[in-house]
Amino acid sequence: MFGIAQVGTIYTTGTKIAEHGGANPGDLDVPLVVYAPGTVRPGQVSNSVETTQVAPTILKLLGLSPSSLQAVQQEGTQVLPGLGNWD
Repeated sequence: MFGIAQVGTIYTTGTKIAEHGGANPGDLDVPLVVYAPGTVRPGQVSNSVETTQVAPTILKLLGLSPSSLQAVQQEGTQVLPGLGNWD
């Protein structure tokens, strides 16, 4: 016997109370639009990025240091790619 799981389907014998995401594209692919005149180059970037990169990017765009965040210090989180000439 073989079983093939369908992406996005929850198999349970109980009642579904909540879903906390998973590894399917619907849970991981998040579109992001950045508007920062004079800083963001027009275009589309198809690099794989993490949502954890949003906070350091916001700080950088505000002229603040992303390294002031503990998570950036501990994990080395980078700003989002394609958003200007970062030193």
